[in-house]
Amino acid sequence: MMKILHTSDWHLGKRLENFSRLEEQQAVMQEICEIADREEADIVVVAGDLFDTFNPPTEAIDLLYKTLKRLTANGYRPVIAIAGNHDSPDRIEAPDPLARECGIIFAGYPNVQVSSFTLETGLKVLKTDEGFLEIALPGSNIPLRILITPYASEYRLRTFLGEENSEDELRALLGRRWQSLADRYCDKRGVNILLSHLFMIRKGDVPPEEPEEEKPILHVGGAQAIYTENIPSQIQYTALGHLHRMQRVDASFSPACYSGSPLSYSFAEANQQKYLLLVEVVPDQTASVREIPLACGKQLLRKKAQGMEDALEWLSKNQNALVELTLVTDTYLTAQERRKLQTAHDGIVAIIPELSRVENLFHPQQKQIDLNQNMEGLFRDYFKYTKGQEPNAEMIKLFQEILAEEEEEK
Repeated sequence: MMKILHTSDWHLGKRLENFSRLEEQQAVMQEICEIADREEADIVVVAGDLFDTFNPPTEAIDLLYKTLKRLTANGYRPVIAIAGNHDSPDRIEAPDPLARECGIIFAGYPNVQVSSFTLETGLKVLKTDEGFLEIALPGSNIPLRILITPYASEYRLRTFLGEENSEDELRALLGRRWQSLADRYCDKRGVNILLSHLFMIRKGDVPPEEPEEEKPILHVGGAQAIYTENIPSQIQYTALGHLHRMQRVDASFSPACYSGSPLSYSFAEANQQKYLLLVEVVPDQTASVREIPLACGKQLLRKKAQGMEDALEWLSKNQNALVELTLVTDTYLTAQERRKLQTAHDGIVAIIPELSRVENLFHPQQKQIDLNQNMEGLFRDYFKYTKGQEPNAEMIKLFQEILAEEEEEK
């Protein structure tokens, strides 16, 4: 039996507003390595979004390479990592010649053709083609075949497929490409999987809700949704990246799963349990998928508190979390109240005041405050409420200068 450990969406280097997540990322990378060893995984696949930006900080780059190197178990366990929509394909593929000597295979572009190599451990790339490779694992006589499709925009995918002027749906073009590779290389004597960073759903299903920063892949410049019915029948498991919540997209003929991110990266992921997926599979059989919960990383919690007393009590009980606090109050929060909250908890990412009594604030006709307006508008309203008059031009200019200084510091 072959054991495949599936993970994705590490987003190394990502911050949550002003909060660094580096220590959490270091801890969860350690946990992933320990799970790979404990479960005796034969191979690890990382389905994209290794970094959070095209130009990640140095510490994120160091953490990626050290983690992947450790996961290889000194060349006995291959690691295959592909680019996601947050990654620079060129940056992902740049260390490939050196990485191959460690048993790490990088793929940045959908038409990547991995160079053949052999390690002393017995790890060997047997066959390669654009978007495909076949691997011999140390101590195993079962070949592993992998169809590889890193993220690319719809235009780039069509160009790589040689169909940039075709009016056919991208999903049909991609499906035909996958099918051609599967027919050529994926027989019943080996294990056959698909590794991709694309948005995939079962035809007819409602697309799942995801954090705002993950949505552009579906819209302008991104690729249209791919259907699970486009997966070749020879494929026994599809390892997907992009969506941050672990989910099984389809299991009608072979499992297609998102492993999700190892940490919660936005408050849209508040209270989510994070997982690795361990896939156990033998040739010509349906793969079984086991969810392995991850324990590292701070919880992201949202709280709507009814006044300061309620807020302070709840904060004292949730000291180890990162918090988005909505505070229901009769008036604007004073600077003293904000300091009291920040002193009570050092993980408050945002404080959102929700005014419950606004009938006497500015105008008799005004029944609510528009909290969606810009900072200057909020300042004008606050000044008018506390001083009973509009701020003068000099006061507004001073406020604008403060805002500008804060933007420069960011």
